[in-house]
Amino acid sequence: QDNRISIWSAGDLGNAGLNGEYHGEPHLLCDIQHNGDVMDMQFLDQERIVVASSTGTVTIFRHHQNNQTLSADHQWAKAHYHVGQDTSCGGAACTGVVCNNPEIVTVGEDGRINLFRADQKDAVRTIDNADSSTLHAVTFLRTTEILTVNSIGQLKIWDLRQQRNEPSQIFSLAGDRVPLHCVDRHPNQQHIVATGGQDGMLSIWDIRQGTMPVSLLNAHEAEMWEVHFHPSDPDHLFTCSEDGSLWHWDTSTNVSEKPSFLHQGGRSTAYLSHSTMNQSVVSAWLSNDPTKDRMEITNLIPNQTLSVNSLDVLGPCLVYGTDAEAIYVNRQLFA
Repeated sequence: QDNRISIWSAGDLGNAGLNGEYHGEPHLLCDIQHNGDVMDMQFLDQERIVVASSTGTVTIFRHHQNNQTLSADHQWAKAHYHVGQDTSCGGAACTGVVCNNPEIVTVGEDGRINLFRADQKDAVRTIDNADSSTLHAVTFLRTTEILTVNSIGQLKIWDLRQQRNEPSQIFSLAGDRVPLHCVDRHPNQQHIVATGGQDGMLSIWDIRQGTMPVSLLNAHEAEMWEVHFHPSDPDHLFTCSEDGSLWHWDTSTNVSEKPSFLHQGGRSTAYLSHSTMNQSVVSAWLSNDPTKDRMEITNLIPNQTLSVNSLDVLGPCLVYGTDAEAIYVNRQLFA
């Protein structure tokens, strides 16, 4: 009933002990009440956080670092709604938010896409009937294009420069229309996109060709809630699931020669075949060379039973949150 947005300091990065353990205890810097469930959030810049609510409202909170407080900076009430925006009820959950300062894109259960600017009161652009089903997640493909995934297994590209309210491309999973819950694009090769869905499968797409995934990889035993390429080392990808697992997918070369950098969790090397590509430079994710078709998959939390709902990764740090009402920080991803 009572939800809050909290800012934590996760301890000093510099003071590792002899065994690599950290002395800095995480501590709460500040928090603020939030109306509705927090569906998604992202930093807009160093001080501002954009938060998506189950009430359909989108709020920008500002973190005042001089006195460690949080305040609501700006709010778009009922950015997502089922009936009418001005009725007392009828808000539809805002399921996803993505920022490219000053622009903010939100998607929701109402199938709507909003484009906001941090300094403007009204939406810059709204695509009212972008989708007839729930939009679960959104990400930028490039500064003027976004990708959305929906509850009937479709990946869509939208060009925000175009005035028409139609996607410029639609991709879909073949056969069963399995809902897609999450999407991320490769940081360097923007044509490579990863999605995860209700059946726990990881799908890799090449948006330059075809309308179906390049590869479907068996992953989790329940819904995949989040997928992230490592921002600076995109041969590494991370996925988490309702089944309580968090997988690290490693396609970097010479997997067999590398030491296992995880003290826990099983190791399995999967051999995967991909569709043929005739490209001079091929990402490991789209590789058609059998010698490179080797992927190491490690479950980073093998004994976890409760859902892992969210994750993020930066440098050697992985942070994730679970239904155990706990947030975990792993600082030794590549130790």
